[in-house]
Amino acid sequence: MADSRTNTKLTPNSAFAVTLAGLLAGVVWSYWPVLSEMASKWSSDPQYSHGYLVPLFSLFLAGRAWKLSGPWRLEPNWYGLAFLGLGLTLRLVGAWYFFDWIQAISLLPMLAGAALILAGWRALKELWPAILFLGFMIPLPFRIEHGLSHPLQRLATIGSTYILQTLGREAFNEGNVIVINDARIGVVEACNGLGMFLLFFAMAAAVAILVRRPLWEKLFIFASAAPIAVAVNIVRITVTAIVHELAGSKWADLIFHDLAGWLMMPLALLALAIELRLLSRLFIEVQPVARRPVAQISVAPNGPTIVSEKRMSRSRAR
Repeated sequence: MADSRTNTKLTPNSAFAVTLAGLLAGVVWSYWPVLSEMASKWSSDPQYSHGYLVPLFSLFLAGRAWKLSGPWRLEPNWYGLAFLGLGLTLRLVGAWYFFDWIQAISLLPMLAGAALILAGWRALKELWPAILFLGFMIPLPFRIEHGLSHPLQRLATIGSTYILQTLGREAFNEGNVIVINDARIGVVEACNGLGMFLLFFAMAAAVAILVRRPLWEKLFIFASAAPIAVAVNIVRITVTAIVHELAGSKWADLIFHDLAGWLMMPLALLALAIELRLLSRLFIEVQPVARRPVAQISVAPNGPTIVSEKRMSRSRAR
């Protein structure tokens, strides 16, 4: 009679899945207050509304890594304790000084340490893009957010005024207010484009991870998120100012608050697509050329005979 216990024995893959599920459940339980605070920020602040999509894309990257590299097994590596120690230290420091950003960022080394302890360096090598991408769901510290806000606001005002003047409009700026004929359009702090700045960096990082390009091209694509975000915000303010002049404030508010938010994403994706196309045209990757077999010369009684490559391949097959 067969032993019934053999039917309930875990395979290496199922043991890995069970251990991974338990470990992730423990991390989610431990970080639940931090995750709840971040979700509240995503709901209340439009600049971080993309935060809901970041964990989903990270899960997609993790599943993609699992599919491409094959199933992982339990291969504990105790160097992961160093990552866990770093994450725990950051969590305690953030809690002691009431610094929410440090508590949130401590999640990344904790996940890296869990992957290393669970499945070794192979899993961490495949999962690090998915882990680092989670950083885009963490709201910036207040000082950094405030420090970026004013320069982006001024850049958007000056850039939009310059474009309007180039298009022949009588426009000038007073501080962060664009004066065009009798209309005054204020570029308030909410219009500084910081939300686009963060969103486009996440988009550029996603594109850089997925495309098969050299490392320097991936870095270039990621860095291009900053000028694309600034340019798109300037386009939005410029179009709003022109509509405000021609059709009135009602239509300008509709363009600025309703339509522009939906149109900026396709415009940014189009800019990234054009950038990828230009890079592929400017820099062509040279493929190595396979060497052809050299014909051999055999000396026969009647003179030298050249053995053709086709004949050589047949002789090898035999």
